[in-house]
Amino acid sequence: MTALDEPLTLPCGQVLPNRLVKSALSEALGTADHAPDARLERLYRRWSSGGYGLVVTGNVMVDRTQLGEPGNVVVEDDRHLPALARWASAAKAGGTPVWVQVNHPGRQANLLALRTRPVAPSAVAVGLPGATTPRALTSAEVEELVERFATTAEVCERAGFDGVQVHAAHGYLVAQFLSPLSNLRDDEWGGDPERRMRFLLEVVRAVRRRVSPGFAVGVKLNSADFQRGGFSEEESAGVVEALSREGLDLLEVSGGSYESPAMMGTAAASTRAREAYFLEYAATVRERAGGVPLAVTGGFRSREAMAGAVAAGECDVVGLGRPTVTTPDAAAQVLDGRTDRLVAHRLASGLPGVARRVVDVKALDGAMDLSWHTDQLHRLGAGLEPDLDRGRLATAVAMLRRNGRGALRKRG
Repeated sequence: MTALDEPLTLPCGQVLPNRLVKSALSEALGTADHAPDARLERLYRRWSSGGYGLVVTGNVMVDRTQLGEPGNVVVEDDRHLPALARWASAAKAGGTPVWVQVNHPGRQANLLALRTRPVAPSAVAVGLPGATTPRALTSAEVEELVERFATTAEVCERAGFDGVQVHAAHGYLVAQFLSPLSNLRDDEWGGDPERRMRFLLEVVRAVRRRVSPGFAVGVKLNSADFQRGGFSEEESAGVVEALSREGLDLLEVSGGSYESPAMMGTAAASTRAREAYFLEYAATVRERAGGVPLAVTGGFRSREAMAGAVAAGECDVVGLGRPTVTTPDAAAQVLDGRTDRLVAHRLASGLPGVARRVVDVKALDGAMDLSWHTDQLHRLGAGLEPDLDRGRLATAVAMLRRNGRGALRKRG
């Protein structure tokens, strides 16, 4: 599979040794003070020897008062710089470049982890049971958040990481600014597609100003949020074109949000059969992306599909998520020919169809499956092997312990 073996030189000059990326997975392994510790070092040391061309960390938040979930690592200054440096060193032990995914949850903040009211572009709650209506950010606060992203990137570079990925997908704060459903502003930060994309562009510009030329800056962007009247593929293509002029090094294509979790494998059966959920969209925006390399994550399982997508030029990089949880060396197995297809494990609640009258079974199944994978990450962080026989009861207990009444929210 020569196409997957080929190195990729990014616009900043950084070289990825091959085309398989360990995409971001939220680990929830931060300390009580939101620092990385030995658990993250063990976990990422495993991935560092997994044969990947790039490893991207899970959510690292830019504000400790606004968390996506309990256990998030937060980088808002250099107070944890030594711990971050140890994490970076462990993650790069195998010679693989490592980027930090930087994020802010906005209205998707986890209530169990929250110290203050959620903030968002507008006072519009997530369309899920029990969601809290966020407070709309002032223009001055928006500008402060732009600088928070830049500060986080600057600290990550000092810690020894090779780049950052701005999370602008899955319904988090940046995606909330992009969507006409969650951004009802009529000031310089909203009102039309150009002003709605301004926050993302300003974040990318601020990050690029604060880091060195060889430090990579990427973006994870929704192809669409899959909601009627929401962020559309046409608007997304316009954002891609705008980003192509901002010195970006890699654009990862994804899609969906908590309310419509397309990134969680809920796509139509015909799309799942083609493996890559967002590959068709990536092909349509290839020209508008200019010289920015494209990554597609979501659904890839077979070596044939991965190699075919790269060889055909539909994407430059293939992102792997959940298979890397139970097969930490998934990239090496694909590249070495030890496997033709990666296994993706799933766990459901097992509730009968009649339960749908009182429970959102689809949401519960998604939350259970995600919690099962999080449990496996915690085992790897503890120096153990994945437990493929872990059952529903243990998974449910762990899910409720970590997330409380926010447990049914799906995390991307």
